[in-house]
Amino acid sequence: MKNLKSLKQQGSVPQSSVKPNPHTNLNRSLGTIDGVALLIGITIGLGIFTTPSLVAGYLDSFSSVMMVWIGIGMFMIMGGLIYAELGTRLPVTGGEYVYITKCFGPLAGFMLGWAQLFIIRTSPAAAVAIISADYLGVMIDLSPMAHTSVALGIIIFVGAINYLGITWASLFQKFTVVAKVGFIASLVLLGLAFINRTPNLLGSTSPVTEGLGPIGNVTAAVILIIFSHTGWDRVGCVAEEMKDPRKVIPRTMLFGMSTVLVLYWSINTMYHYILGIEGMRDTITPAADMADIVIGPIAANFVALMIILSAIGGINGTAMSATRVYYSMAKDGIFFSWLNYIHPKFKTPSRAIIIYCAWTSFLILFRGSFENIAGGMVFAILIFYIMTTAAFFKIRIKNIGEPGAFRIPFYPWLPCIYLIGLVGLVVLRAIYQWEQSLIDLAILTPGLPISYIWLSKKRKKHHSEI
Repeated sequence: MKNLKSLKQQGSVPQSSVKPNPHTNLNRSLGTIDGVALLIGITIGLGIFTTPSLVAGYLDSFSSVMMVWIGIGMFMIMGGLIYAELGTRLPVTGGEYVYITKCFGPLAGFMLGWAQLFIIRTSPAAAVAIISADYLGVMIDLSPMAHTSVALGIIIFVGAINYLGITWASLFQKFTVVAKVGFIASLVLLGLAFINRTPNLLGSTSPVTEGLGPIGNVTAAVILIIFSHTGWDRVGCVAEEMKDPRKVIPRTMLFGMSTVLVLYWSINTMYHYILGIEGMRDTITPAADMADIVIGPIAANFVALMIILSAIGGINGTAMSATRVYYSMAKDGIFFSWLNYIHPKFKTPSRAIIIYCAWTSFLILFRGSFENIAGGMVFAILIFYIMTTAAFFKIRIKNIGEPGAFRIPFYPWLPCIYLIGLVGLVVLRAIYQWEQSLIDLAILTPGLPISYIWLSKKRKKHHSEI
């Protein structure tokens, strides 16, 4: 099996996948606990506190809701296993950018980076910051200007932590993860403790309120549920900052994803037990409403605070991982060259962090529907999940990467099922929510001519230097 050094000599690995100059090396300080904290922190953001209410409008009962949640959970585990093998074969900064660029060239890599900056990573962060300000507004009256200032302040706060060092960002990530896991577990336990105070509404049914038809409704529900699960895919972005990626990444996927799924299934059960299918549709804050019923009005404020903390942790995890993609692209010469910079003191891709926060802040000023933002993010990310899975097959067949890498079980059946599912979801979303899909594509497609111009300049510069 070829190692990364020999692959680099043959010109088959992006610059970003080679061990950096020791004078500007990213710190290798992340262990399994850090990886699990990153995965859980990104994944459990605001989705589980928002999407269950939206999903209830597309389905008619708790049983149908849970069938979809459990099915998507298993589907995401398949993806996690694929990314675990990729991350241990090519344990470098950039994650899927490296895999896609290596297998399909710099144009594909550029399009991933473009999508990451303009829709996949920044749009959800903007939406989460805005909704965090909404939750604060439950406790404190906020003027429109104050509301926007709070959302912008959250982004600035997260940017500052990440700018000052991966250690500070990881420490904050672990703190928020402990808080949010404890919070969700407490909600479930409190619900169980006071369960006799409320009737069991798990068996309640009600006709769907959305009119996309059976297949369209399930597709829309699946897209929202996937939004709540995204996060595991970003673990590989910080592989170069892990002490031992071959051990840390598989353990992170196993422990992190198992924890997320247990928490999601448990809290969904409690939501529906106490609120029922109709009650879920009548609220945008199911966790607060549940706490209000089983404990009392004072609990709503505490729930709001914990959800804000959870949301900030999700944004922090995204900033930790997404900014490494911009840095890796710049290092390969297919993005703004000034982003190829590691801060000499803090050892972070500081300029990439700045541009991430700047674009997210810009989006906050032009906010849209949470559901549209979530759907657009998932539609875009599914396209690149497809490309990453295709890259996985190429990398596995050619036996590329470091020796001793994790290997996905039941190959090739599990990755084949996963790939077919991804393609099916993209096609169904394009059919049943075609207007929003066109808007999402309109954001992505400008990257094609821009990347062509950029890469042409790079090739001309390379030829002139030969």
